[in-house]
Amino acid sequence: MNILVTGAAGFIGFHMANKLLDLGHTVVGLDNFNDYYSVRLKRDRHAILEKRPGYAGVEADLCDYDRLTALFRKNAFDRVCHLAAQAGVRYSLTHPFVYQKANLEGFLNVLEVCRHAKIARLVYASSSSVYGGNTKLPFSESDPVDHPVSLYAATKKANELMAHTYTHLYGLRTVGLRFFTVYGPWGRPDMAMWLFAEAMLAGKPIQVFNNGQMRRDFTYVDDIVQGVVGSLFSEKLEPYEVLNIGNHRSENLLDMIGILGQALGVTPKMEFLPLQPGDVPATYADISQIRAKCGYEPTTPISLGIPKFAEWFRRYHGGRPG
Repeated sequence: MNILVTGAAGFIGFHMANKLLDLGHTVVGLDNFNDYYSVRLKRDRHAILEKRPGYAGVEADLCDYDRLTALFRKNAFDRVCHLAAQAGVRYSLTHPFVYQKANLEGFLNVLEVCRHAKIARLVYASSSSVYGGNTKLPFSESDPVDHPVSLYAATKKANELMAHTYTHLYGLRTVGLRFFTVYGPWGRPDMAMWLFAEAMLAGKPIQVFNNGQMRRDFTYVDDIVQGVVGSLFSEKLEPYEVLNIGNHRSENLLDMIGILGQALGVTPKMEFLPLQPGDVPATYADISQIRAKCGYEPTTPISLGIPKFAEWFRRYHGGRPG
C-alpha cells in the first residue's frame, strides 16, 4: 500500500515508517522539523529513511491546509498514520497556543483531507494522558476521560471527539491509539529516560518527581510499532475505535532508574521533588481490546528494553551526553 506517515522524523513516526518499508509498503513521510527538541536528531532519523527505497520525505506543516491538500491530490494514499503532534505535558503549561495549532488545527486539517480523499483508514496518536486523574488501575477504554489535568491531554481527548464526529458524519474510519510512555532507541530528549541518561553520564543528579512514588507503563518502541501496524490493517475494527497501546505492566520509576544506571555503568544521584503540575502518579494499560482486535502482544520488559536504549544512547552520542 501507499501510506502517509505524519511526524516521520519524530520518535514513533521514524520507527513506524521503517517498519512499513520493511513490510514492502511505500511511505510518504511528512514532518515540519520544528525546534521543540533537537532538529539535528530529527534530521538524523530522517536521513536514514531517505536512504531507503520506497520512501519519499516531505517537509511541510500540517497547519498549511493548501500544501496538505496538494499532497493528497498528488498521492493516492491507502492509509494515513498520523503521528505528528506537539508532544509534552509540561511544555503545554508554558506554550498553550502551540498545542492549539498543531494538535487541534493540524488534526482538523488531517481529518478534512482524509475525508475528501476518501481514505480507507486514519490511525492517529492519542495518549494515556486522557485518563487524567483516574485512580482505577489498569486504565480501560471504558473509563471516563472527562477530567484532563493538562492542556496536552485535553487536546488529545479533543482529537478523539473530532475523529468520532468525522466517522459519524462522513464514514471516515478512524483509530485513536492511547500511547503509554514509549521509550527506546532514537527516543525524545524531553522524556524521562533520555533526561536521566544524559544527567547520569554527566555525573549530575536526576530529578525524581513525587518523591519517587511514580509508576509508568513503559512500552518499548518495537512493541508499539507492532500495535500500530495491526491497527492499520486489522479487519476486526469498528468504523470508530479508541484503543490503549501499552506494555500492560506498571513499573516503579525507581526500578527503571536502577536498570538504566546499571546499563550505563553509573550509580544514579537523585534529587527528590514533589509531583509536578499536569503529572499523574501512575499509568497502567488494559490492552485486552487491542489484543483481541489487532493481535497486539508486547514482548519487551524494561529489563531488556532499557539496556537497548542505553546502548543506542551511548553510540549516538559517542559515549558523551549532549
